[in-house]
Amino acid sequence: MDSFDLDGRAFVALCDLLKLTGMSSSGGAAKMAIAAGHVTVDGQVELRKRCKIHPGQVVAYEGRRIVVRESLG
Repeated sequence: MDSFDLDGRAFVALCDLLKLTGMSSSGGAAKMAIAAGHVTVDGQVELRKRCKIHPGQVVAYEGRRIVVRESLG
């Protein structure tokens, strides 16, 4: 499982997370994958493109899992 640090932010939008982690090639592709029901958050299908992802949550897409963490700096 990979991780993503929020770098001082309180949350990251789901579509942005997919783009920033390279799970999706673009924001548009991320939004389409979410709308199609291919993305899960904490094991549940998430259809909200701008869903706020907070520290401790796990996002999965195409066999890859990312845990979101608070900044350590």
